[in-house]
Amino acid sequence: MPDIRIDREYLVATLADLVGINSINPSLVPGAPGETAIAAYVAERMRGLDLEVDTFEPDPGRPSVVGRLRGSGGGRSLMLNGHLDTVGVEGMPDPFTAVVRDGRVYGRGAFDMKGSLAACLAAVQAVRHAACRLRGDLLVAAVADEEYASIGTAEIARQVRVDGAIVTEATGLDICLAHKGFVWLEVETIGRAAHGSRFELGIDANMRMGRVLAALEALEQDLRVRPPHALVGPPSLHAALLRGGSELSTYASSCTLGIERRTIPGETELQVASEVRAILERLAAADPTFRARSKVLLTREPFAVPPEAPLVQAVRAAVAAHRGVAPTVIGQPWWTDAALLAAAGAETLLVGPTGAGAHAVEEWVDLQSLEALAGILVDVAISYCN
Repeated sequence: MPDIRIDREYLVATLADLVGINSINPSLVPGAPGETAIAAYVAERMRGLDLEVDTFEPDPGRPSVVGRLRGSGGGRSLMLNGHLDTVGVEGMPDPFTAVVRDGRVYGRGAFDMKGSLAACLAAVQAVRHAACRLRGDLLVAAVADEEYASIGTAEIARQVRVDGAIVTEATGLDICLAHKGFVWLEVETIGRAAHGSRFELGIDANMRMGRVLAALEALEQDLRVRPPHALVGPPSLHAALLRGGSELSTYASSCTLGIERRTIPGETELQVASEVRAILERLAAADPTFRARSKVLLTREPFAVPPEAPLVQAVRAAVAAHRGVAPTVIGQPWWTDAALLAAAGAETLLVGPTGAGAHAVEEWVDLQSLEALAGILVDVAISYCN
């Protein structure tokens, strides 16, 4: 393995520039600017590294950019993935000024995940400056909308095929080989509106929903004792949103419940939806006045990669070389874009820096871990793409 150095000055300057660009997701904060400006900056940075640059914009004003370092041929292709968008900045005194202090960079997105994106660019810069020709293509994907619906990576997964992908979400330089998915469902109980004095006419949709909630609580307890996944634990469920009724003196004609069901590898949308439908069918069989319906709103699949996959082995070796100890393998309870890339056929895992404050008032990323991440990505590219 050639000795390739990471340019710390380039890394810090790139991160400072990225933090300085407001890229709040407009799906989270209406009127926010989104990714247009930051995508243009990253595209220019990529061109400065002599990458071939493509822009993908499935929704107007929500661009993602992909830079490709073309290989000589015959090797595996590798994508380094990081998202451009951030959450809001309420309560932050100066969110778009990157402050370097005590080995950390502070600012909105520094940890989640502009630091990782800067490390991806620094890794490509190191490969380019070392004149280290890879056989396979090395790509950097800077994607939109990860904080909401992941339209950026979803579009890139449809358009760009790669053999392997590293999503550089923060992991403390541990290797994440699995995470949970989720299914969002809606249940509506149907009643009959009537004046509050006319009990013989009214059917209370809200009370009917109480039966659903009791059954869902029993299901949630059952989920907790099912065989857990080795890395992410058991599945779970919670009743997130509840809306019903129109006024105090009227029987509720409708009540709507929003449910989030967290899934583990091996579980499917069909299984989740069937469990909820079975509850409604059982309640209807017990009471002919009970009427309800359910539908799936959104599904994001869980993710897992076999530990023996070539990309996993390459990342294990690189992390061990940079940290001096065998890497820790972890799973995560939340969802990431890794699931989309894996579903498209790429060997995929997550590895990223150390820091804190994602979605919080104070957010920071550790610079030493960013340098280490960039070095790890270089080593993986040389090993995996050749």
